[in-house]
Amino acid sequence: MKKVLMFSYSIVAYLIGFASLLLWILSVSHLIPEISIDQTPTKPFLIALLKNLGLVLLFGLQHSIMARQSFKKTFAKYFPKPIERSTFVLVSGLLLILLVFQWEPMGGTIWSIPEGSMLYYITYVIFFTGWTILFISTFLINHFDLFGLRQTFLELQNKPYTKLDFKVISFYKHVRHPLYFGGIVGLWATSTMTTTHLIFALSLTAYFIIGTLFEERDLKKEFGNTYEDYQAKTSMLIPFLKGKN
Repeated sequence: MKKVLMFSYSIVAYLIGFASLLLWILSVSHLIPEISIDQTPTKPFLIALLKNLGLVLLFGLQHSIMARQSFKKTFAKYFPKPIERSTFVLVSGLLLILLVFQWEPMGGTIWSIPEGSMLYYITYVIFFTGWTILFISTFLINHFDLFGLRQTFLELQNKPYTKLDFKVISFYKHVRHPLYFGGIVGLWATSTMTTTHLIFALSLTAYFIIGTLFEERDLKKEFGNTYEDYQAKTSMLIPFLKGKN
């Protein structure tokens, strides 16, 4: 019964985590105005800016803390280890939903591409390409391990958890973190760039870069020289460039 409950918990966490990603994408797409981050400002610019940066800081700190091995070891002392990843996904999803719905509009238009123009449609092609790269990248890693379902499913089957092998396939041949690259492309490819959207894109891009640096440190510890060789040959966030940057 305990294992069934753990697997059920991981399904709920997965659904919330996945839904938060879809909400995030739609909030910057301008396709559904009701959930867009670009609403009419209601607070002074500085107050809105501080609140928005605080939301990103909260989101980033949660990721950094819960991704650390020290947190995982502490978590395992009090809770079943197989649900650790699902808990990360659940909390991340809830905070991402909070980030989107509590993001304060800041007004101001930096650029606006006329609707129906060729450039307008090209921008949307780039937008959806970025998010497609992000989602495909999760499956190249192992989508269900990344979102915590594999861990509890193996427990349900009375099988031990096995770590994923390090492999360089598809997008990973050209950039070390295609998932983050896709997210950055999706954030910046917009037909209408407002101050609201600019701060959203800048702050989350900064989060991606900082998060990548922390993740790289853990990957070097786990895979050693294999990952260092991969670093030397493959760009971190910009495809096709050589070296660590």
